[in-house]
Amino acid sequence: MSTIIEQVKTFFESWKPETPVEDVRQLAQAGSDRQYFRVKTPPRSYIVTYNNNTPENSAFLEFSRHFASKQLAVPEIFHSSADKQFYIQADLGDTSLFDIVQTEGYTDRTFELYQKTFAQLAQLQIQGGTGLNYDYCIATRSFDRQAIYSDLLYFKYYFLRALKLNYDKNLLLNDFEMLSYYLMQERNKYFMHRDCQSRNVMVKDDKVYFIDYQGGMQGALQYDVASMLWQAKAALPFEWRDELVHYYFDRVNDLLGNQLNKKDFLDIYKGFVLIRMLQTLGAYGFRGLFERKPHFISSIPFALRNLRWFLENKGIPIRLPELEKVLNAMVDEEIIKRFENIKADKESKLVVKICSFSYKTGHPEDLSGNGGGFVFDCRGILNPGRYEPYKKLTGRDKPVQDFLLYQTEMPVFLQHVYSLVDISVSDYLKRDFDSLMISFGCTGGQHRSVFAADSLAKHLQQKFGVKIELSHCIQDAKNWVN
Repeated sequence: MSTIIEQVKTFFESWKPETPVEDVRQLAQAGSDRQYFRVKTPPRSYIVTYNNNTPENSAFLEFSRHFASKQLAVPEIFHSSADKQFYIQADLGDTSLFDIVQTEGYTDRTFELYQKTFAQLAQLQIQGGTGLNYDYCIATRSFDRQAIYSDLLYFKYYFLRALKLNYDKNLLLNDFEMLSYYLMQERNKYFMHRDCQSRNVMVKDDKVYFIDYQGGMQGALQYDVASMLWQAKAALPFEWRDELVHYYFDRVNDLLGNQLNKKDFLDIYKGFVLIRMLQTLGAYGFRGLFERKPHFISSIPFALRNLRWFLENKGIPIRLPELEKVLNAMVDEEIIKRFENIKADKESKLVVKICSFSYKTGHPEDLSGNGGGFVFDCRGILNPGRYEPYKKLTGRDKPVQDFLLYQTEMPVFLQHVYSLVDISVSDYLKRDFDSLMISFGCTGGQHRSVFAADSLAKHLQQKFGVKIELSHCIQDAKNWVN
């Protein structure tokens, strides 16, 4: 990681040799392999992206420059390397529209930001789609029948198959064909973001900007609207969804000289809501059920309840009997509960005791009488204490946390820890046990073990709502002495 940070710094300085770099810090990754770095200079900060997928980078760079030439709501691109593996873009901050939904809730300001987003989306699709070179598209130039059918197969193989439901495969494939042909009736095709969701809308100074449109292609206007309004974890109020789709239609129709028929537009919109929800479940299945990434598994209940409301209140727009039978079986409460975590309540006895310690002084004793629980050895993780800037800091200081997150194997280590501990916590809650002890050790009990213990405590609190007793043997002793 130190090598890639040096490469980022060198690349930035090749663009602005006269501007001293004060700091280079890696940002958290999302679902992709792209790595983002914030480069701070005296006048301002920038985002440097590293990605060895050059076709993906080429699409993003070409689309961004085209959109910027039309003054659309996208980040400005300042520079890219000759091999297009590095590029520099404007720093839009850390706040997404999804963050605002999560922190502020469904306020007037949140609604206004969604209106701004849809007004800008209409321009991105129509004005941005005019003159765009679709040869840069990664997979296919357009969201055609084949692409729609591929999304349906993605849902079938990566999500539906895992549920082990009974259905007629041939009849289901026939319904997939029918849905694909139905959606292809929409002839109005412009730029389609393809992953238009609130996490991919950044908010800065009350303005909105789109990011992560490198997978874009030519397609129907309704797809991106469906993606944004029916995002499972955003869980927008249903009356907002109706109001905002009408608001969006008016903005689009203005740009197109009032040539659209509102009833036709909204009728086929329901079909795009359905295909987007199925594609999303396919992604959750692949990332969650196959790659075992907890974030995606935790999203499945939200997506299924989203789908259930749609089926009960909107309905599939054409007759697809086998698909409808499968979907109604999928949204049964018993299936949804398969993916939901058990939660602690006021009656739960379980207390999870988490501590950090130094192997020099030995691991702490379990006083519960249960003989101890998990003991994890953090000494296989690169030690920040070897480096002068971190020697006097602890795992609770941000520079140490950033070092462990972005320059060591700590994230991988913690994912394995979470997977093991989650099994026990879930079982102990069901069986009404009262105690579980988990200890993390490192050489000095100062950096790695402290960070790991704090991280697990936060994870268990968020996932299970369980009672936590957190202690740091070495650090607490130092504080007591002081």
